Amino acid sequence: MQHNDLCMIDRKKGFTPEIGRLVSMMDYARHTTEEAIRGLTSEQLDFQLDEQSNSIGMLLHHMASIEKAFQIMTFQERELNDAEWEELETGIDLGEKARAVIRGHDLDYYWSELSLVRAKTLDDLREKDDVWLEKVTPYGWDKKANNYFKWFHVMEDEISHRGQIRMIQKRLTT
Repeated sequence: MQHNDLCMIDRKKGFTPEIGRLVSMMDYARHTTEEAIRGLTSEQLDFQLDEQSNSIGMLLHHMASIEKAFQIMTFQERELNDAEWEELETGIDLGEKARAVIRGHDLDYYWSELSLVRAKTLDDLREKDDVWLEKVTPYGWDKKANNYFKWFHVMEDEISHRGQIRMIQKRLTT
């Protein structure tokens, strides 16, 4: 991603027009996430405001887990199977188990996780077209949504958690 293109929501080489616009938005969201976490230490990534809160590392792992889940739901057009849910559940749900196990990693670990997941997303999006974005499938227990919304949701989830990351950073004590 070229930094001079970050403020342009436009077509992107290798993608259909609307998918390119979606990727433009996802690139900007990821760029600002990268800026927000740059230089953080393992201790800062593990910092929690209190015993019930999420750490920055947990939020980064959550972003990657959500994106993996939506890859399955949209590109493979199915729900997660039991093994996939078992792999992703801690990162998606967060909570007590996540506070115990998502810790002790450095920034390279989380950035690598996010980058690998995003690379797969982009590879899969290159194979889709704008008609695919409009395809409506079940979403949640009783809703329907198109793929455009589902990938918007992945992006807005990242943006929301980036706000939490910035708030946590302002209160770091390590």
